[in-house]
Amino acid sequence: MATLALTGAGYNTLIAIDGADGYATAIVNPIRAVVTAVNMPGMNGIELIRKFRAHPSSAGVPVILLTMETDKATMRDAKAAARITKPFTEGQLLTAISKVLA
Repeated sequence: MATLALTGAGYNTLIAIDGADGYATAIVNPIRAVVTAVNMPGMNGIELIRKFRAHPSSAGVPVILLTMETDKATMRDAKAAARITKPFTEGQLLTAISKVLA
């Protein structure tokens, strides 16, 4: 759903199958933002963000965290620019991406 919403709004997207693939994709491509879920197989979204934040290519790249968790510490620990609680609407995602890219 996230990819369809973003591409439909004119954003170019890169898709990863899990956290490890997301990390590998994010560090070798010029990106403007990361949108990730928390619960993923292998490397979860929090681990992905922590590893990405340790890489020089992450400087200035905002992260939007998609989660069912309501724990504010999760977002703080992840250093996410925005958190969207699942289930979410296309409008919520587009509003969040617009704000973090502004």
